[in-house]
Amino acid sequence: MTEQNPSAFEKARAGLWVSLQKHLAAVYSAEKSFLAATAFVEAFPFALHVATEEQQADYQQARRALRDLYTDETAQLGTLVKAIRTKAYTEDEKKQLYLLLLGYLDIAASVFALLSTHVPTKLPEDEELATTIDTFERVRKFARLNVKGLAGLLG
Repeated sequence: MTEQNPSAFEKARAGLWVSLQKHLAAVYSAEKSFLAATAFVEAFPFALHVATEEQQADYQQARRALRDLYTDETAQLGTLVKAIRTKAYTEDEKKQLYLLLLGYLDIAASVFALLSTHVPTKLPEDEELATTIDTFERVRKFARLNVKGLAGLLG
């Protein structure tokens, strides 16, 4: 029996798959913590003053952790998209990588949306979060565009 040496693309695809699974585990863990920290809330937006000091502290800590994860993930995703774009893979191979990435982006977006939906009535403006949201959406649209391709846009 002969062993087949995987191509650079196959290694990249397998590596991306493993990496995205690890990232999803972190996203799901942050989601679980954030939802646990908002378990006292019956409807959103909520009045933060009705929460105990401990609940407020738990909420702020979980929100900060999810927000920081969002920022970190977005920066890494931007780097990953650039790497895929500049590699010498065929267009179909790049589409496969973008498709894997897009699946992750869609799942992660549903979790990171909690930062906009599970909020108190009065929340200070967060410019860094707004920038992260914009950047994440640009990366997501770029990945979707690359999966669809130019022919898909024209047809």
